[in-house]
Amino acid sequence: MNAGDRIRVDRAAQTYEGVVLPSSTREHLVVKLDGGYNVGIDREDADVEVLETDVHQIEDAQTDDEPAGRTEVEFDEDLPTVALISTGGTIASTVDYRTGAVTARFDAEDVLRAVPDLAGRANYRGRVVANILSENMTPDVWRDLAEAIQTEIEDGADGVVVMHGTDTMQYSAAAMAFMLDTPVPIVFTGSQRSADRPSSDNVMNAVCAVEAAKADCAEVLICMHENESDDRCALHRGTRARKNHTSRRDAFETVGRAPLGVVDYDAETVSFRRDHESRGDSELGITAELNPDVELVKFAPGMDEAVLSACADASGIVIEGTGLGHVNTDLIPRIEALVQDGTEVVMASGCIEGRVCDRVYDTGRDLLAAGVIEAEDTLPGTAYVKLMWALANREDVEATMRESLAGEYTKQSRPWA
Repeated sequence: MNAGDRIRVDRAAQTYEGVVLPSSTREHLVVKLDGGYNVGIDREDADVEVLETDVHQIEDAQTDDEPAGRTEVEFDEDLPTVALISTGGTIASTVDYRTGAVTARFDAEDVLRAVPDLAGRANYRGRVVANILSENMTPDVWRDLAEAIQTEIEDGADGVVVMHGTDTMQYSAAAMAFMLDTPVPIVFTGSQRSADRPSSDNVMNAVCAVEAAKADCAEVLICMHENESDDRCALHRGTRARKNHTSRRDAFETVGRAPLGVVDYDAETVSFRRDHESRGDSELGITAELNPDVELVKFAPGMDEAVLSACADASGIVIEGTGLGHVNTDLIPRIEALVQDGTEVVMASGCIEGRVCDRVYDTGRDLLAAGVIEAEDTLPGTAYVKLMWALANREDVEATMRESLAGEYTKQSRPWA
């Protein structure tokens, strides 16, 4: 019996039927029931019957000419090819039943075995770039990820799905949007609840992400539940999304607009609501250098000037200010000194929606006079990643931060429905 097999289990006068999922221990059997929920069963005294063997078992197809870590499934010339790239996170995690903790442990092969619904939708190539929880993500991993995506597209992938932890997914998606020019969809997905847990969202998110990776689009997207039901996933532009809830399955939101598109899980259709880059419009390109010497600082009332002084050696600082982009006036001389010493200082707003406008009040005008760069309505996290990229790749950092490179800000704030 292997992951992906369909089984019937009789134990303690209860009968369960479903698909075997990977488990972190030999003592426990994890079964995805037809209703979508998962159940953990103690193997002791369980009577197991294999009803159907998984015919889509993944075989290691790595050769000396292939990138390390790549695996493939049997090729079907009638299907598009989707590269599955794993970085870890809950979608590639399981529960350690000894501690109850969620641990990143599965590679791309395991994810395919854990989501049998992916079979028959595409040809798959899988590779592991990292196996980390997303709080451990770094700019170095972003560079590795960008290069891995570039390789997969060069080798003929019709779309890329990146499996990633949700906590820092918005940063990584933004990084890929700045580092890569892509002719195909690059779709980030993850899950709020691991595959072992009841009501896990990993299957629907993974399936919808693959459908999005086959769509007529050429942008970096985040694909996650649109609501708490298992009916649709929203497609968020990678530079305009943020995680707004710690545990809900519909945790992600496109800030200031409706999501770029949706994937209907049952109908297996992808529809876009707004203008987007179409498949093949851009040539593949990569600019993967980053200057990681950037700090993201959140202003709060009473903040000590020492917080900014501690950033004196940074190449750049993004300040998440109040309202239209303000800080305490007593901090402005310190900010001006940082700018004069060569530090690029960018002002974003801590508000969920709206844009920085430092021309309304005296504080804002003083900040502009001190040399602060307005981030418009770019999200603070996106501005943080963009500044890393701009410092490494552009001579005129201020002009770059005021240019919308990947849909990270809108030219005009408007009400939306």
